[in-house]
Amino acid sequence: MRWENLTADPAGDRARNAALFGADAVNTRTFDTPEFRGVTFHEIRARSIVNRVPGASRMPFEWTVNPYRGCTHACVYCFARRTHSYLDLDTGLDFDSQIVVKVNAPDLLRRHLGSHRWHGEHIAMGTNVDCYQRAEGRYRLMPGIVAALRDHANPFSILTKGTLILRDLDLLKQASEVTDVGISVSVGFTDTELWRTVEPGTPAPERRLDVVRTLTDHGIGCGVLMAPVIPFLGDHPAQLRATVRAIAASGATSVTPLVLHLRPGAREWFMAWLERHHPYLVRRYERLYAEGAYAPKWYQRRITRQVHELAQEYGIGPARGGAPRRIAAPGAAAAEPAAPEPTQLTLL
Repeated sequence: MRWENLTADPAGDRARNAALFGADAVNTRTFDTPEFRGVTFHEIRARSIVNRVPGASRMPFEWTVNPYRGCTHACVYCFARRTHSYLDLDTGLDFDSQIVVKVNAPDLLRRHLGSHRWHGEHIAMGTNVDCYQRAEGRYRLMPGIVAALRDHANPFSILTKGTLILRDLDLLKQASEVTDVGISVSVGFTDTELWRTVEPGTPAPERRLDVVRTLTDHGIGCGVLMAPVIPFLGDHPAQLRATVRAIAASGATSVTPLVLHLRPGAREWFMAWLERHHPYLVRRYERLYAEGAYAPKWYQRRITRQVHELAQEYGIGPARGGAPRRIAAPGAAAAEPAAPEPTQLTLL
């Protein structure tokens, strides 16, 4: 494993000097419990935890915090798979089972937020790998992270497929009283068979929608990132309708559809999965994604239009992924947000 290559930006000549931690700070651990069998954890003491999003990114935020690298959710399409190649690990099974844990993340973040150089910008979490994946149940990094953000009244957002976020419900409520907090849950489809094969390590879609319902019931508005919409497997009009209907029933404040995109690293792993499970679709995917990582604009627009029409029918609207829940000033009426133009983000 090539730890010196784990950098904020592995490209270029800065790699060795910009390493986020040294190899002597790594502690490798395994746990002989059913939920972690076959998983190796690499505990590291990171040198930094707040990352600037590259300027060319389509993300609607500038700063992120990622306490983990690699993800036991094992989603076959995860765009973050490529990051494991920087460690000389493969982007398939190693990404699912070799998990880097930044054990000092809460302390680092608290120190960063207290620096005079930090000006309280919005911080997004869960946009690379899920901060509420199974490992979080053991390492418990997020309570310290959320508490630091609360104590500094720093706005933040979380995107997750994990039900473990409900463990931190009280902290999230406290944070929402002093700053802008945005929570989004990712549910791309409600098809059980598709879920079992394409997202094998995640909670079932209905359990994720229970999270939306619980957060909303406790006064924390929660949107749904309907991602990914998987061509030819999850994009039939009846499937889209069933998913939007379930999202509406959960009390979600918004629904934002994102079509599957296949970056290098994820593309190879997804296509191998497709060959095993749906070989008749391989040629159709090769044609649909012939121009690169994204499906054609006409296809994206079609899915966006269909989902937005269904959302309007069921009484919920679109929203940009990662947008915080706005807190109205005392005595002020909340303004009705304008519906944004459809956009293809790259969160999942």
